[in-house]
Amino acid sequence: MLLVGALGALALPPVHLVPVLALCFPILMRMIDAAPDWRVAARRGFMFGLGMHTAGLYWLTDAIMLRADAFWWLVPLASPGCALILTPTTAIPAALSRIVPAGVARGLVLAATWTLADMMRVFIFSGFPWNPPGSVWEFPGVAGDVMIQPAAWIGVDGLTLLTVVLALAPLWGRRGWMVIAATLMLWVGAGAARLSSGVRGRDVGRNPVVVLVQGNVPEAEKMAGNEDVAIFRRYLTLTHDGVGQALSQGTQGRPVVFAWPESAFPGLLLEDAIARRMIMQAGRGAVAGVIGTLRQDEQDRWRNSMAVLLPPDGQVGGLYDKSHLVPFGEYQPALLPFHVVPGDGMAAGSGVRTWHVPGIAPVGPLICYEVIFSGQTVDAHDRPSWLLNSTNDGWYGNSAGPRQHLAAVRMRAVEEGLPIARAANTGISAIFDGYGHEVVRLGWDRTGVIVRAMPDALLPPFFARWGRLVPVLLAFGLLAAGMTAGWRNRPASGRS
Repeated sequence: MLLVGALGALALPPVHLVPVLALCFPILMRMIDAAPDWRVAARRGFMFGLGMHTAGLYWLTDAIMLRADAFWWLVPLASPGCALILTPTTAIPAALSRIVPAGVARGLVLAATWTLADMMRVFIFSGFPWNPPGSVWEFPGVAGDVMIQPAAWIGVDGLTLLTVVLALAPLWGRRGWMVIAATLMLWVGAGAARLSSGVRGRDVGRNPVVVLVQGNVPEAEKMAGNEDVAIFRRYLTLTHDGVGQALSQGTQGRPVVFAWPESAFPGLLLEDAIARRMIMQAGRGAVAGVIGTLRQDEQDRWRNSMAVLLPPDGQVGGLYDKSHLVPFGEYQPALLPFHVVPGDGMAAGSGVRTWHVPGIAPVGPLICYEVIFSGQTVDAHDRPSWLLNSTNDGWYGNSAGPRQHLAAVRMRAVEEGLPIARAANTGISAIFDGYGHEVVRLGWDRTGVIVRAMPDALLPPFFARWGRLVPVLLAFGLLAAGMTAGWRNRPASGRS
Protein backbone atom coordinates (compact mmCIF):
# COMPACT_ATOMS: atom_id res chain seq x y z
CA MET A 1 0.00 0.00 0.00
CA LEU A 2 2.95 2.31 0.61
CA LEU A 3 4.01 2.06 -3.04
CA VAL A 4 0.44 2.39 -4.30
CA GLY A 5 0.03 5.63 -2.36
CA ALA A 6 3.37 6.94 -3.64
CA LEU A 7 2.27 6.14 -7.19
CA GLY A 8 -0.89 8.19 -6.60
CA ALA A 9 1.25 11.26 -5.87
CA LEU A 10 2.11 11.38 -9.57
CA ALA A 11 -1.35 12.86 -10.15
CA LEU A 12 -0.40 15.97 -8.17
CA PRO A 13 1.14 19.12 -9.66
CA PRO A 14 3.38 19.48 -11.55
CA VAL A 15 3.16 15.95 -13.05
CA HIS A 16 -0.67 15.75 -13.34
CA LEU A 17 -0.75 12.03 -14.21
CA VAL A 18 -4.43 11.96 -13.22
CA PRO A 19 -5.35 8.54 -14.73
CA VAL A 20 -3.07 6.86 -12.18
CA LEU A 21 -5.72 7.59 -9.54
CA ALA A 22 -8.08 5.18 -11.34
CA LEU A 23 -5.55 2.48 -10.51
CA CYS A 24 -4.48 3.50 -7.01
CA PHE A 25 -7.86 4.17 -5.41
CA PRO A 26 -9.44 0.94 -6.69
CA ILE A 27 -6.47 -1.01 -5.26
CA LEU A 28 -7.01 0.74 -1.94
CA MET A 29 -10.72 -0.07 -2.06
CA ARG A 30 -10.03 -3.74 -2.84
CA MET A 31 -7.62 -3.92 0.07
CA ILE A 32 -10.22 -2.36 2.37
CA ASP A 33 -12.78 -4.89 1.16
CA ALA A 34 -10.35 -7.76 1.81
CA ALA A 35 -9.48 -6.56 5.32
CA PRO A 36 -10.88 -8.83 8.07
CA ASP A 37 -11.99 -5.84 10.16
CA TRP A 38 -11.91 -2.07 10.38
CA ARG A 39 -8.56 -2.01 12.19
CA VAL A 40 -6.77 -3.68 9.29
CA ALA A 41 -8.60 -1.39 6.86
CA ALA A 42 -7.35 1.61 8.86
CA ARG A 43 -3.76 0.32 8.71
CA ARG A 44 -4.02 -0.05 4.94
CA GLY A 45 -5.40 3.47 4.60
CA PHE A 46 -2.58 4.66 6.87
CA MET A 47 0.09 3.09 4.63
CA PHE A 48 -1.57 4.46 1.48
CA GLY A 49 -1.52 7.97 2.95
CA LEU A 50 2.05 7.60 4.19
CA GLY A 51 3.21 6.74 0.69
CA MET A 52 1.16 9.44 -1.01
CA HIS A 53 2.17 12.28 1.31
CA THR A 54 5.82 11.24 1.54
CA ALA A 55 6.15 11.25 -2.24
CA GLY A 56 4.11 14.43 -2.63
CA LEU A 57 6.22 16.27 -0.03
CA TYR A 58 9.66 14.91 -1.00
CA TRP A 59 10.89 18.48 -1.56
CA LEU A 60 10.79 19.30 2.17
CA THR A 61 14.22 17.67 2.35
CA ASP A 62 15.68 20.63 0.44
CA ALA A 63 14.91 22.97 3.35
CA ILE A 64 16.62 20.64 5.83
CA MET A 65 19.69 20.46 3.58
CA LEU A 66 20.20 24.20 4.04
CA ARG A 67 20.78 23.51 7.74
CA ALA A 68 22.32 20.08 7.32
CA ASP A 69 25.22 20.99 9.60
CA ALA A 70 22.83 21.02 12.56
CA PHE A 71 19.98 18.78 11.37
CA TRP A 72 21.68 16.26 9.07
CA TRP A 73 19.89 13.46 10.91
CA LEU A 74 16.52 14.93 9.89
CA VAL A 75 17.25 14.74 6.16
CA PRO A 76 15.74 11.26 5.64
CA LEU A 77 12.92 11.98 8.11
CA ALA A 78 11.51 15.33 6.97
CA SER A 79 9.08 14.16 4.30
CA PRO A 80 7.96 10.89 5.93
CA GLY A 81 7.75 12.67 9.30
CA CYS A 82 5.29 15.25 7.96
CA ALA A 83 3.43 12.52 6.08
CA LEU A 84 3.10 10.55 9.31
CA ILE A 85 1.22 13.47 10.89
CA LEU A 86 -1.23 13.52 7.97
CA THR A 87 -1.94 9.78 7.79
CA PRO A 88 -4.97 9.84 10.14
CA THR A 89 -6.78 11.70 7.34
CA THR A 90 -6.47 8.59 5.16
CA ALA A 91 -6.66 5.91 7.86
CA ILE A 92 -9.94 7.14 9.36
CA PRO A 93 -11.88 7.16 6.04
CA ALA A 94 -10.60 3.65 5.28
CA ALA A 95 -11.90 2.45 8.65
CA LEU A 96 -15.24 4.29 8.43
CA SER A 97 -15.98 2.94 4.96
CA ARG A 98 -16.42 -0.48 6.60
CA ILE A 99 -19.70 0.60 8.18
CA VAL A 100 -21.47 -0.31 4.93
CA PRO A 101 -21.19 -3.40 2.72
CA ALA A 102 -18.68 -3.57 -0.12
CA GLY A 103 -19.77 -2.06 -3.42
CA VAL A 104 -20.94 1.31 -4.62
CA ALA A 105 -22.19 2.31 -1.17
CA ARG A 106 -18.78 1.73 0.39
CA GLY A 107 -17.15 3.73 -2.37
CA LEU A 108 -19.48 6.68 -1.74
CA VAL A 109 -18.78 6.55 1.99
CA LEU A 110 -15.03 6.42 1.37
CA ALA A 111 -15.17 9.43 -1.00
CA ALA A 112 -17.29 11.46 1.44
CA THR A 113 -15.24 10.68 4.55
CA TRP A 114 -11.98 11.11 2.63
CA THR A 115 -13.06 14.63 1.66
CA LEU A 116 -14.17 15.55 5.17
CA ALA A 117 -10.97 14.18 6.68
CA ASP A 118 -8.87 16.00 4.09
CA MET A 119 -10.63 19.23 4.98
CA MET A 120 -9.71 18.66 8.63
CA ARG A 121 -6.06 19.20 7.76
CA VAL A 122 -6.56 22.93 8.40
CA PHE A 123 -6.70 22.02 12.12
CA ILE A 124 -3.45 20.02 12.26
CA PHE A 125 -0.99 22.29 14.12
CA SER A 126 -1.42 25.65 12.35
CA GLY A 127 -2.93 23.80 9.40
CA PHE A 128 -1.36 21.89 6.53
CA PRO A 129 -3.88 21.55 3.67
CA TRP A 130 -1.15 21.06 1.08
CA ASN A 131 -1.87 19.09 -2.09
CA PRO A 132 -5.60 18.37 -1.76
CA PRO A 133 -6.60 15.76 -4.37
CA GLY A 134 -8.75 18.36 -6.09
CA SER A 135 -5.57 20.16 -7.19
CA VAL A 136 -4.70 17.40 -9.68
CA TRP A 137 -6.84 19.12 -12.34
CA GLU A 138 -4.70 22.23 -12.54
CA PHE A 139 -3.11 21.27 -15.85
CA PRO A 140 -1.06 23.98 -17.56
CA GLY A 141 -2.86 26.13 -20.09
CA VAL A 142 -6.45 26.12 -21.31
CA ALA A 143 -7.17 22.51 -20.29
CA GLY A 144 -6.48 23.37 -16.67
CA ASP A 145 -8.42 26.63 -16.92
CA VAL A 146 -11.49 24.64 -17.95
CA MET A 147 -11.14 21.88 -15.37
CA ILE A 148 -10.73 24.13 -12.33
CA GLN A 149 -13.72 26.40 -13.01
CA PRO A 150 -16.14 24.35 -10.83
CA ALA A 151 -14.02 25.45 -7.86
CA ALA A 152 -15.87 28.77 -8.21
CA TRP A 153 -18.95 26.92 -6.93
CA ILE A 154 -17.66 24.04 -4.79
CA GLY A 155 -14.05 24.94 -3.97
CA VAL A 156 -11.01 22.72 -4.24
CA ASP A 157 -12.51 20.41 -1.59
CA GLY A 158 -15.55 19.87 -3.77
CA LEU A 159 -13.17 18.94 -6.58
CA THR A 160 -11.55 16.47 -4.16
CA LEU A 161 -14.92 14.83 -3.59
CA LEU A 162 -15.51 14.47 -7.34
CA THR A 163 -11.97 13.24 -7.89
CA VAL A 164 -12.22 10.38 -5.39
CA VAL A 165 -15.64 9.34 -6.73
CA LEU A 166 -14.31 9.26 -10.30
CA ALA A 167 -11.17 7.38 -9.22
CA LEU A 168 -13.31 4.66 -7.58
CA ALA A 169 -15.90 4.46 -10.36
CA PRO A 170 -14.03 1.87 -12.49
CA LEU A 171 -14.82 -0.66 -9.75
CA TRP A 172 -18.53 -0.32 -10.53
CA GLY A 173 -18.28 -1.78 -14.01
CA ARG A 174 -20.22 -0.34 -16.91
CA ARG A 175 -22.25 1.82 -14.55
CA GLY A 176 -19.05 3.35 -13.22
CA TRP A 177 -17.68 4.20 -16.65
CA MET A 178 -20.97 5.86 -17.51
CA VAL A 179 -20.65 7.94 -14.33
CA ILE A 180 -17.13 8.96 -15.36
CA ALA A 181 -18.19 9.92 -18.88
CA ALA A 182 -21.26 11.88 -17.78
CA THR A 183 -19.43 13.67 -14.97
CA LEU A 184 -16.51 14.71 -17.15
CA MET A 185 -18.85 15.94 -19.89
CA LEU A 186 -20.77 18.09 -17.41
CA TRP A 187 -17.52 19.21 -15.79
CA VAL A 188 -15.94 20.34 -19.05
CA GLY A 189 -19.17 21.95 -20.20
CA ALA A 190 -19.59 23.92 -17.00
CA GLY A 191 -15.96 25.02 -17.03
CA ALA A 192 -16.08 26.15 -20.66
CA ALA A 193 -19.36 27.98 -20.08
CA ARG A 194 -17.93 29.94 -17.16
CA LEU A 195 -14.82 30.88 -19.09
CA SER A 196 -16.89 32.14 -22.00
CA SER A 197 -19.33 34.07 -19.82
CA GLY A 198 -17.11 37.15 -19.64
CA VAL A 199 -18.43 38.05 -16.17
CA ARG A 200 -16.74 41.10 -14.69
CA GLY A 201 -17.09 42.95 -11.43
CA ARG A 202 -18.34 46.47 -10.97
CA ASP A 203 -14.95 48.17 -10.61
CA VAL A 204 -13.64 47.73 -14.16
CA GLY A 205 -10.21 49.27 -14.77
CA ARG A 206 -9.54 50.23 -11.15
CA ASN A 207 -6.80 47.74 -10.33
CA PRO A 208 -3.23 49.02 -10.51
CA VAL A 209 -0.25 48.30 -12.72
CA VAL A 210 1.95 46.04 -10.62
CA VAL A 211 5.70 45.64 -10.74
CA LEU A 212 6.65 42.28 -9.23
CA VAL A 213 10.32 42.19 -8.30
CA GLN A 214 12.03 38.78 -8.35
CA GLY A 215 15.47 39.24 -6.83
CA ASN A 216 16.44 35.55 -7.14
CA VAL A 217 18.51 35.49 -3.97
CA PRO A 218 19.50 31.93 -2.95
CA GLU A 219 18.40 31.10 0.59
CA ALA A 220 21.94 30.10 1.58
CA GLU A 221 23.11 33.59 0.55
CA LYS A 222 20.39 35.22 2.66
CA MET A 223 21.20 33.04 5.66
CA ALA A 224 24.93 33.84 5.48
CA GLY A 225 24.15 37.54 6.02
CA ASN A 226 27.35 38.82 4.41
CA GLU A 227 25.71 39.95 1.16
CA ASP A 228 22.96 42.13 2.64
CA VAL A 229 24.14 45.35 0.95
CA ALA A 230 24.45 43.64 -2.44
CA ILE A 231 20.99 42.10 -2.05
CA PHE A 232 19.47 45.46 -1.15
CA ARG A 233 21.13 47.13 -4.14
CA ARG A 234 19.88 44.39 -6.44
CA TYR A 235 16.29 45.00 -5.33
CA LEU A 236 16.70 48.77 -5.67
CA THR A 237 18.00 48.41 -9.23
CA LEU A 238 15.23 46.02 -10.24
CA THR A 239 12.60 48.30 -8.69
CA HIS A 240 13.98 51.35 -10.51
CA ASP A 241 13.99 49.50 -13.82
CA GLY A 242 10.54 47.95 -13.32
CA VAL A 243 8.77 51.16 -12.29
CA GLY A 244 10.51 53.01 -15.11
CA GLN A 245 9.27 50.38 -17.56
CA ALA A 246 5.72 50.71 -16.25
CA LEU A 247 5.74 54.50 -16.60
CA SER A 248 7.31 54.44 -20.06
CA GLN A 249 4.72 51.95 -21.33
CA GLY A 250 1.87 54.14 -20.15
CA THR A 251 -0.44 53.24 -17.32
CA GLN A 252 -3.73 54.51 -18.80
CA GLY A 253 -4.41 56.43 -15.62
CA ARG A 254 -3.82 53.45 -13.34
CA PRO A 255 -1.55 53.80 -10.31
CA VAL A 256 1.73 51.86 -10.22
CA VAL A 257 2.53 49.60 -7.26
CA PHE A 258 5.72 47.59 -6.84
CA ALA A 259 6.07 44.53 -4.63
CA TRP A 260 9.06 42.69 -3.15
CA PRO A 261 8.79 39.06 -1.99
CA GLU A 262 8.46 37.65 1.51
CA SER A 263 11.31 38.77 3.84
CA ALA A 264 13.09 40.33 0.83
CA PHE A 265 14.46 43.27 2.81
CA PRO A 266 17.71 42.10 4.47
CA GLY A 267 17.12 43.75 7.82
CA LEU A 268 14.42 45.37 9.93
CA LEU A 269 12.67 47.72 7.54
CA LEU A 270 10.45 49.46 10.07
CA GLU A 271 13.53 50.55 12.02
CA ASP A 272 15.44 51.82 8.98
CA ALA A 273 14.08 55.14 7.75
CA ILE A 274 17.03 55.64 5.38
CA ALA A 275 16.36 52.31 3.64
CA ARG A 276 12.65 53.11 3.31
CA ARG A 277 13.50 56.44 1.69
CA MET A 278 15.95 54.76 -0.71
CA ILE A 279 13.31 52.21 -1.73
CA MET A 280 10.75 54.88 -2.62
CA GLN A 281 13.39 56.90 -4.47
CA ALA A 282 14.18 53.80 -6.55
CA GLY A 283 10.47 53.40 -7.21
CA ARG A 284 9.82 57.06 -7.95
CA GLY A 285 6.53 57.39 -9.80
CA ALA A 286 4.83 54.53 -7.94
CA VAL A 287 2.07 55.36 -5.48
CA ALA A 288 3.20 52.60 -3.10
CA GLY A 289 5.66 49.79 -2.55
CA VAL A 290 4.89 46.57 -0.69
CA ILE A 291 7.95 45.08 0.99
CA GLY A 292 8.34 41.74 2.75
CA THR A 293 10.26 42.13 6.01
CA LEU A 294 10.75 40.66 9.45
CA ARG A 295 9.91 42.85 12.41
CA GLN A 296 9.75 42.83 16.20
CA ASP A 297 6.54 43.94 17.87
CA GLU A 298 6.11 45.80 21.14
CA GLN A 299 6.60 42.57 23.12
CA ASP A 300 9.82 41.78 21.19
CA ARG A 301 8.11 38.91 19.37
CA TRP A 302 9.27 38.26 15.81
CA ARG A 303 6.72 38.57 13.04
CA ASN A 304 6.79 37.81 9.32
CA SER A 305 5.27 40.92 7.78
CA MET A 306 4.45 42.97 4.70
CA ALA A 307 4.73 46.75 4.87
CA VAL A 308 3.23 49.36 2.56
CA LEU A 309 5.62 52.24 1.90
CA LEU A 310 4.34 55.57 0.61
CA PRO A 311 6.15 58.30 -1.36
CA PRO A 312 8.19 60.34 -1.09
CA ASP A 313 10.11 59.21 2.00
CA GLY A 314 8.85 55.68 2.71
CA GLN A 315 6.29 56.42 5.39
CA VAL A 316 4.62 53.16 6.49
CA GLY A 317 1.05 53.24 5.19
CA GLY A 318 0.02 49.71 6.12
CA LEU A 319 1.25 46.61 7.90
CA TYR A 320 0.21 42.97 7.72
CA ASP A 321 1.48 40.07 9.85
CA LYS A 322 1.38 36.49 8.63
CA SER A 323 -1.34 34.62 10.52
CA HIS A 324 -0.91 31.03 9.28
CA LEU A 325 2.60 30.05 10.35
CA VAL A 326 4.47 27.10 8.90
CA PRO A 327 4.73 24.28 11.49
CA PHE A 328 8.36 23.28 12.16
CA GLY A 329 9.50 26.22 10.03
CA GLU A 330 8.13 29.35 11.73
CA TYR A 331 6.92 27.99 15.02
CA GLN A 332 7.73 25.02 17.24
CA PRO A 333 4.83 22.60 17.90
CA ALA A 334 4.79 21.79 21.60
CA LEU A 335 4.77 18.03 21.09
CA LEU A 336 8.15 18.00 19.33
CA PRO A 337 10.79 16.62 21.76
CA PHE A 338 13.66 18.51 20.11
CA HIS A 339 14.12 22.13 18.99
CA VAL A 340 14.09 22.89 15.26
CA VAL A 341 12.85 26.47 14.95
CA PRO A 342 15.45 29.15 15.83
CA GLY A 343 14.72 31.02 19.05
CA ASP A 344 11.08 31.15 20.06
CA GLY A 345 9.83 31.19 16.47
CA MET A 346 7.34 33.66 15.05
CA ALA A 347 4.18 35.19 16.49
CA ALA A 348 1.05 34.84 14.38
CA GLY A 349 -0.98 37.78 13.09
CA SER A 350 -4.69 38.27 13.70
CA GLY A 351 -5.93 36.99 10.33
CA VAL A 352 -6.66 38.12 6.80
CA ARG A 353 -7.53 41.74 6.16
CA THR A 354 -7.95 44.24 3.34
CA TRP A 355 -5.65 47.18 2.85
CA HIS A 356 -7.15 50.51 1.85
CA VAL A 357 -4.17 52.48 0.57
CA PRO A 358 -4.82 55.94 -0.91
CA GLY A 359 -4.89 55.82 -4.69
CA ILE A 360 -5.04 52.01 -4.91
CA ALA A 361 -8.02 49.67 -5.26
CA PRO A 362 -8.46 47.62 -2.05
CA VAL A 363 -5.98 44.75 -1.87
CA GLY A 364 -5.81 41.61 0.25
CA PRO A 365 -2.24 40.78 1.36
CA LEU A 366 -1.21 37.15 1.81
CA ILE A 367 2.21 35.93 2.92
CA CYS A 368 3.51 32.71 1.37
CA TYR A 369 1.87 29.67 3.02
CA GLU A 370 -1.39 31.50 3.78
CA VAL A 371 -2.54 31.21 0.18
CA ILE A 372 -3.05 27.43 0.45
CA PHE A 373 -6.03 27.82 2.83
CA SER A 374 -9.21 27.51 0.78
CA GLY A 375 -11.97 29.83 1.98
CA GLN A 376 -9.61 31.70 4.32
CA THR A 377 -7.80 34.12 2.04
CA VAL A 378 -10.25 37.03 1.84
CA ASP A 379 -11.90 39.20 4.48
CA ALA A 380 -15.55 38.35 3.82
CA HIS A 381 -16.72 41.63 5.37
CA ASP A 382 -14.32 43.81 3.38
CA ARG A 383 -13.81 42.17 -0.01
CA PRO A 384 -10.73 43.44 -1.87
CA SER A 385 -10.42 44.05 -5.62
CA TRP A 386 -7.22 42.00 -5.95
CA LEU A 387 -4.86 39.84 -3.93
CA LEU A 388 -1.10 40.10 -3.46
CA ASN A 389 0.83 37.00 -2.42
CA SER A 390 4.39 37.63 -1.23
CA THR A 391 6.45 34.45 -0.93
CA ASN A 392 9.90 32.89 -0.69
CA ASP A 393 10.10 29.34 -2.03
CA GLY A 394 13.88 29.47 -2.24
CA TRP A 395 14.05 27.02 0.68
CA TYR A 396 12.75 24.19 -1.50
CA GLY A 397 14.96 24.42 -4.57
CA ASN A 398 13.96 23.69 -8.15
CA SER A 399 11.47 21.03 -7.10
CA ALA A 400 7.76 20.29 -7.17
CA GLY A 401 7.28 22.41 -4.03
CA PRO A 402 7.22 25.89 -5.62
CA ARG A 403 5.05 24.58 -8.45
CA GLN A 404 2.54 23.02 -6.06
CA HIS A 405 2.47 26.32 -4.20
CA LEU A 406 1.78 28.17 -7.45
CA ALA A 407 -1.07 25.77 -8.19
CA ALA A 408 -2.67 26.75 -4.87
CA VAL A 409 -2.44 30.42 -5.85
CA ARG A 410 -4.23 29.67 -9.10
CA MET A 411 -7.02 27.78 -7.32
CA ARG A 412 -7.62 30.64 -4.88
CA ALA A 413 -8.10 33.01 -7.82
CA VAL A 414 -10.95 30.81 -9.14
CA GLU A 415 -12.57 30.28 -5.73
CA GLU A 416 -12.63 33.99 -4.94
CA GLY A 417 -13.06 35.39 -8.46
CA LEU A 418 -10.15 37.74 -7.77
CA PRO A 419 -6.93 38.35 -9.68
CA ILE A 420 -3.77 37.46 -7.77
CA ALA A 421 -0.27 38.85 -8.15
CA ARG A 422 2.50 36.67 -6.75
CA ALA A 423 5.94 38.08 -5.98
CA ALA A 424 8.39 35.22 -5.33
CA ASN A 425 12.05 35.55 -4.39
CA THR A 426 13.48 32.79 -6.59
CA GLY A 427 10.29 32.20 -8.58
CA ILE A 428 7.78 31.48 -9.73
CA SER A 429 6.31 35.00 -9.84
CA ALA A 430 3.04 35.26 -11.74
CA ILE A 431 -0.30 36.97 -12.22
CA PHE A 432 -3.60 35.09 -12.52
CA ASP A 433 -6.97 36.57 -13.41
CA GLY A 434 -10.20 35.72 -11.57
CA TYR A 435 -10.67 32.63 -13.77
CA GLY A 436 -7.29 31.23 -12.75
CA HIS A 437 -5.87 31.94 -16.19
CA GLU A 438 -2.15 32.69 -16.07
CA VAL A 439 -1.59 36.16 -17.49
CA VAL A 440 2.20 36.20 -17.14
CA ARG A 441 4.97 34.48 -15.22
CA LEU A 442 8.68 34.82 -14.45
CA GLY A 443 10.13 31.35 -14.07
CA TRP A 444 12.27 29.67 -11.47
CA ASP A 445 15.84 30.88 -10.85
CA ARG A 446 15.47 34.05 -12.91
CA THR A 447 16.21 37.61 -11.91
CA GLY A 448 13.87 40.26 -13.23
CA VAL A 449 10.51 42.01 -12.99
CA ILE A 450 6.96 41.50 -14.15
CA VAL A 451 5.16 44.66 -15.23
CA ARG A 452 1.48 44.22 -15.94
CA ALA A 453 -1.89 45.84 -15.24
CA MET A 454 -3.90 43.68 -12.86
CA PRO A 455 -7.03 42.12 -14.41
CA ASP A 456 -10.43 43.15 -13.12
CA ALA A 457 -12.14 41.41 -10.23
CA LEU A 458 -15.15 39.22 -11.01
CA LEU A 459 -18.45 39.25 -9.19
CA PRO A 460 -18.11 37.06 -6.08
CA PRO A 461 -18.72 33.45 -7.16
CA PHE A 462 -20.88 31.04 -5.16
CA PHE A 463 -17.94 29.62 -3.22
CA ALA A 464 -16.73 33.10 -2.26
CA ARG A 465 -20.13 33.75 -0.68
CA TRP A 466 -20.57 30.46 1.19
CA GLY A 467 -17.05 29.11 1.58
CA ARG A 468 -16.23 25.62 2.81
CA LEU A 469 -19.80 25.03 3.92
CA VAL A 470 -20.49 24.06 0.29
CA PRO A 471 -18.11 21.05 0.08
CA VAL A 472 -19.01 20.04 3.65
CA LEU A 473 -22.70 19.79 2.75
CA LEU A 474 -21.89 17.96 -0.48
CA ALA A 475 -19.74 15.44 1.40
CA PHE A 476 -22.37 14.84 4.07
CA GLY A 477 -25.02 14.44 1.36
CA LEU A 478 -22.90 11.81 -0.36
CA LEU A 479 -22.23 10.13 2.98
CA ALA A 480 -25.96 9.93 3.68
CA ALA A 481 -26.58 8.49 0.22
CA GLY A 482 -23.89 5.88 0.70
CA MET A 483 -25.11 4.83 4.13
CA THR A 484 -28.73 4.65 2.94
CA ALA A 485 -27.76 2.52 -0.04
CA GLY A 486 -25.58 0.35 2.16
CA TRP A 487 -28.37 -0.22 4.66
CA ARG A 488 -30.80 -1.19 1.94
CA ASN A 489 -28.32 -3.64 0.42
CA ARG A 490 -27.33 -5.17 3.74
CA PRO A 491 -28.45 -8.80 4.14
CA ALA A 492 -31.61 -9.14 6.24
CA SER A 493 -29.67 -10.97 8.97
CA GLY A 494 -27.28 -8.02 9.22
CA ARG A 495 -30.08 -5.53 9.89
CA SER A 496 -31.35 -7.18 12.99
